[in-house]
Amino acid sequence: MTTSNFDQLSLYVWEGKVDIYDRVVQCMSAFDVDVVHADGRPLPEDPFINQWAIAVISVTAIESGRLTLNPEMLKGVPVVWVGASARDRDAQIYPPEYLHVLPYDFTGAELRGMIAKLARQLRAHSTRIDEEEVFVARSACMLELLEEARTFANCDHNVLIRGETGVGKERIAQLLHNGHEMYAKGPFVAVNCGAIPDGLFESLFFGHAKGSFTGAVHAHKGYFEQATGGTLFLDEIGDLPRYQQVKLLRVLEDNAVTRIGSTTSIRLDFRLVSATNRDLREMVRSGDFRSDLFYRLAVIELQVPNLEQRGEEDKIAIFKSHVQSVLQGKDGLGDEVPFWLTELVASMEYPGNVRQLRNVAERVGVIVRQTGRWDQALIQRALEPVRDMTPANAAGHPADLADRRRWDGNERNRIIAALNQHGWKRQDAAQHLGISRKVLWEKMRKYQINDGEPGIPDIAGA
Repeated sequence: MTTSNFDQLSLYVWEGKVDIYDRVVQCMSAFDVDVVHADGRPLPEDPFINQWAIAVISVTAIESGRLTLNPEMLKGVPVVWVGASARDRDAQIYPPEYLHVLPYDFTGAELRGMIAKLARQLRAHSTRIDEEEVFVARSACMLELLEEARTFANCDHNVLIRGETGVGKERIAQLLHNGHEMYAKGPFVAVNCGAIPDGLFESLFFGHAKGSFTGAVHAHKGYFEQATGGTLFLDEIGDLPRYQQVKLLRVLEDNAVTRIGSTTSIRLDFRLVSATNRDLREMVRSGDFRSDLFYRLAVIELQVPNLEQRGEEDKIAIFKSHVQSVLQGKDGLGDEVPFWLTELVASMEYPGNVRQLRNVAERVGVIVRQTGRWDQALIQRALEPVRDMTPANAAGHPADLADRRRWDGNERNRIIAALNQHGWKRQDAAQHLGISRKVLWEKMRKYQINDGEPGIPDIAGA
């Protein structure tokens, strides 16, 4: 457990008839935490604004009427309820949105562990909001996707996000989560379905009761329960084996889960968002993916474009944004990225999409930060391995000239098609392609495209 989890954190304690304030102070004394005794004390109109805050409330504070806080003020503030463990399932005492409970005789380790967990969730949620605010998108295809995602964000239906590896599917899922009126207040639980170990699916997803098997010394909430009140994001859903698919489908059908070793069914309420880089429809046809589960997952489908589809303007914008974040506070070095570098970045291919481009930006940012200048020769040498990485050799196979010519031919044909569609008006065609007019002109010169060219020569197989 790191002390950074507690930085700038405030704990508001309502102890009621039970003396827990002094114990909380003692348990957190080694950390930089502000513990506020809130019983019967008037608070500012919005005490939790602009700070990390967690409320620790004894059940007796409600029973004695000493909880003087307007419940509306607790929106977005995690609450740890302190009460008798035998009553931890009492919905009248513990509202569904408050699932964090400690017994009256809690230990210091238990309190610190729970506070650290909630503090991490607070920071993660804030980071997701910050990332949404700086979502870099200039191309028409990406702006259309973001608008579509915002349109469907505040609905309860399941969403399937499709796209290549590294295009940012999880960030779209986070945008959907943050845009939901109710579920945004709950957790965002991300699960990589391709990394679930064999034999642990039930325990990880369903949870288990205390003593259900050797080593189960505590009860454990599975992913389904952890996501209650928020969003469950299942990444790489296409990697889930068929025998696990049917178990997932059953939970989605029943909206309930039973922990391993228990007979009590627990009601669930979460929004499901899935993502895949595979063709699930083809997998359904081949029998590798259940059709009934597919129809459950894909009520709404969103397709995330790859970096080549987004165009050079998005490449440059993403690169500049990430380089500037690496150079933040470094004597204004990140204020202006040299033109020669943006042209180089725009001309390169990124089989790993945005994830790879961010790596390139970080690589350049580190060089500039350490040298204090935009050293063209050093940066070009550092980017040479990336420039040589075509889609063919990125998969571990040598690229050949035919592949390069085929790719160039496809791009040439795409540019001519856009120009034809917009009556050879370069500004309109460039906007359609998601690039600037200058970049379009350079590509026309590179591929020797003449104004009003009637046909699309097939140079791909030349």
